[in-house]
Amino acid sequence: MTSDTLTEIYDLLFEAFGPQHWWPGETPFEVAVGAILTQNTSWTNVEKAITNLKSASSLTPEKLHRLDASGLTELIRPAGYYNIKAKRLKSFIDWLFDQYDGQLANLESVATDRLRSELLEVKGIGRETADSILLYALGRPVFVVDTYTARIMTRHNLIEPDADYEQLRDLFESNLPEDVPLYNEYHALLVRTGKDFCKPKAKCSGCPLEQHPHTLDIERF
Repeated sequence: MTSDTLTEIYDLLFEAFGPQHWWPGETPFEVAVGAILTQNTSWTNVEKAITNLKSASSLTPEKLHRLDASGLTELIRPAGYYNIKAKRLKSFIDWLFDQYDGQLANLESVATDRLRSELLEVKGIGRETADSILLYALGRPVFVVDTYTARIMTRHNLIEPDADYEQLRDLFESNLPEDVPLYNEYHALLVRTGKDFCKPKAKCSGCPLEQHPHTLDIERF
């Protein structure tokens, strides 16, 4: 059964790597900001941008809402693509103030599906970013999918190579308990596996899933 296989993969990865302590952030808002800034860059660069925002006492919805575009751009410069990301961050903040008085707490009573739809309407927020905000910042049971997830699931014969984002998300949400800590840890473990082993050119030796019975012939990928 797919659910058994997914559980087995999780157990193997957790045994090998242990808890990943995702997502780093002192507040839900900081986590949401980090999810937007981490697009197309490393977390190390995001941390520098977050540190800048904290040093300027600007890491709150109110401060970012008042901060002009040039000031925000300068603070998040280490995250790369800073002009684009400043606009995306401003769009997110505008949505938060326009719809929820600038308070993440006001989102608590809103259904997850509705929140996801609204986030996807915010310019510059795609499905992975929206789901990261939902799972890591807001504690909603939404599985986050990324390139690592797709590659690992394809190579282990759990989904077709041409599966789209929603099919991959459904693979996990339909076959695992609706559990926020599980989704959190599972996604983090898949990222760790993807970075260390399941690269475009696979490095299977030493991978916790090396001998997993569902593994395909990796060479053809």
